[in-house]
Amino acid sequence: MDKDRRAKVLLAMATMARTDPAGRSTLCALSAGIVGVSGAGVTVMSRNGDAGMTVCSSDPIAQAIEDLQFSLGEGPCVDSYNTEQPVSEPDLAHVADGRWAGFAPAAVSAGAAAVFGFPLRASGVVLGALDLYRDRAGELSRDQFADALVVADVIAQEILVLQAGAPAGTVGVRSTGGSELRLVVHQATGMVAAQLDIGVYEAMDRLRARAYAEDVSLTDLAASVVGRKIRFWPDWSL
Repeated sequence: MDKDRRAKVLLAMATMARTDPAGRSTLCALSAGIVGVSGAGVTVMSRNGDAGMTVCSSDPIAQAIEDLQFSLGEGPCVDSYNTEQPVSEPDLAHVADGRWAGFAPAAVSAGAAAVFGFPLRASGVVLGALDLYRDRAGELSRDQFADALVVADVIAQEILVLQAGAPAGTVGVRSTGGSELRLVVHQATGMVAAQLDIGVYEAMDRLRARAYAEDVSLTDLAASVVGRKIRFWPDWSL
């Protein structure tokens, strides 16, 4: 890691926070400002099914991007976490090869034109991802990309400190926007897993598939499951 660049990023974070007397700056807002993009979101994930918890989002569009990825199970955060590599889509309106068939058009409708994901890696473990978006199409410059790598590293180290006191395999940071909606999805996932006698990962896939097939939101479907208005049966096709 470039020590000079890291020092520059840390100084920028401190300066931006200090010059915000109203306290409106968040980690994500600072990250977006440093890299020079329209907005940012941070999501932490774990391998036990408690995946996609938003730590922060800089603005409503960034929050929509985080929520869409959680609901659809696809997008830059998901790919960056799974591949442990940066992910870039500089033109969401013209995505090649059917990439993110559900996420891309929805993200464009939300106001994003380009998205980028960077893994949050600390001590050899990927904790989640930093999502960046732009409201106009285009790649990040070389300097922006390098700054984003440093920002992701700094965020990962901060999350690692917060994670230190959490039980193994769980997420130890507090969630912001969308936490109530995601709670009902996790509750529904557990109920579907019990109804079908399957694991939570497969149960989440079943929920997402049915929501897509019936053209309803994942949270609305989950609420119906938790409210016992809908039950999943072993012979249901998805």
